[in-house]
Formats: sequence, C-alpha cells, structure tokens
Amino acid sequence: MARLASARYGKDNVRVYKVHKDQTTGVQTVTEMTVSCLLEGQIETSYTEADNSVVVATDSIKNTIYIKAKEHPVNPPELYASHLGQHFLDKYPHISVANIKVIVHRWTRITVDGQPHPHSFYRDGNETRNVEARVSREKGIELKSAIQGLSVLKSTGSAFHGFVRDEYTTLGETWDRILSTDVDATWTWKTYATVAEVEQGVSRFDEAFDAARTITLETFSLDESASVQNTMYKMCEEILEKAPGVELVGYSLPNKHYFEVDLSWHKGYKNTGKDAEVYAPQSGPNGLIKCEVARS
Repeated sequence: MARLASARYGKDNVRVYKVHKDQTTGVQTVTEMTVSCLLEGQIETSYTEADNSVVVATDSIKNTIYIKAKEHPVNPPELYASHLGQHFLDKYPHISVANIKVIVHRWTRITVDGQPHPHSFYRDGNETRNVEARVSREKGIELKSAIQGLSVLKSTGSAFHGFVRDEYTTLGETWDRILSTDVDATWTWKTYATVAEVEQGVSRFDEAFDAARTITLETFSLDESASVQNTMYKMCEEILEKAPGVELVGYSLPNKHYFEVDLSWHKGYKNTGKDAEVYAPQSGPNGLIKCEVARS
C-alpha cells in the first residue's frame, strides 16, 4: 500500500518589478524580485484521485503575487511575504500553509555630477536579499532573512595552522594567505502570530539587513582570521547583539582557493611564499564551512 507522505505545489520564478514614484520630488525607487509561492493543505485528492476541485491554479497564484505587490508595500520583503502568505490562508479554508520565497535583486542608484540620479540605476553585483516566510494556521508566521551571493576577497590577513596532521595531510601551514568567499548569511526571526505583529516596528527588518551586511564586510576585513570557522562565529555573535528579534544566525562560506604559481622554471622567477604575486584562482574543489549560532 502507498500513501502520500507530503505535498506542496505552486508557482515558482515569478518575476516582479515595482516602482515607487514620489510625486513631490520626482524621485523614483525601484524593486525587482523573483517570487515563489508553494501551498500545503487538504490537497491530497488532487494527487491520489485526480480531483482538481481542491487545486488553486498556479496561474491564479501568479496573478495573486502581482496583485498583492500592487496592494501592499514590497519593502521590506519580510512584510510583503507575510501579506502574500496570509492571503492564501484567509481566502482558501482548505489551505493550511503558504511557503513564500522572495529574492530581491540589487539595483543601486547612479550618481551623476556628485548627485544621486532620480530614476537611473545599475546592478553592482549578483548579491541578493532573500526572505523565506512559512505562514501557517498552526504556528503563525516564521521568517528567515538572508544575504546571498556577496563575493568578498582579502589579499592578506588570513592564516591557517595548527590543524590535524597525519598520514592523509599534504596541506602546508600558512600564516598569510588569500581569503575569498561567497557569503550566504541567514538569520531566523522569532515567530509572529499575525501580519499585524510583523508590521509593528517593521523597520527592524531593514535595520537587521543593513547591520548584517555591515558586520559581514567589516569583520571579514578587520579580523586577523585564524580560520574561516572563527571569523564566521564572530559575525554571528555581532548580528545577534545588533538584532534583538533574531533567534538564530547561520553562515555558509565556501573557501575559494588561490594557489601560488611556481615560476622558478622560467628565468628563475621567484613567485612563492613572500615573493608570490601571481596566483591561479581555483574553481574547485573548495572548502565549505557552515555554522549556526543561537542565543544561549
């Protein structure tokens, strides 16, 4: 005998662009998002009995994503995701959970003659601001915020030594190395009972994002890193201190290697150790270091 163990469905990769036009100043602000919405609930018969009467069409879900972007602010994305998820619970009694993911793509205002341009922007990297909201009848609104794709590198100020050495070890110890990674930082908020609770003090979400980004960049730059592990733990500690509504912070950091190129075979060029200037960036394999830090 077989049974349906779990199921969810919906619309993925819905691209949304919204512009806010300040009629007084003429300044326009833009937000571009990729939105996913997956529903759970009493939908088993659509799988087991070909009963489509319980299915909210994914095209209707797509339409709702656009309508709610018109009806509500899309910034901060935590609030938009909460409104969107709550709509499906309010509208459809047989839906018990809405899983929303919002990826906010980076558009930075262009400066012309030292002044911010009122309606022109450029994309200065692949970094995104991400939000995942699980809105359920049983548990309320669970929110996770994230920074993803923030690429950073420092050419010195990182070491790695004192690690386990045995018959499997070929890696040499180093007191000075290049450190580079693509930041994936996530922070989990306390659970909110209602959208109204999310709205109260809504500025906390932008403040936490700005703090997390600043902490990540400053700690990465200033820390005399003994290891990726220790540096990321310091980042987590600081974010918990700056964002009191956050209960858990996590990082996932690939260690992107840059290897010295031995050029001694060509005219005796010295390009290792303190003489190293030319390196070969590696696409893989790479280290991958993860941690989660919670309040004690």
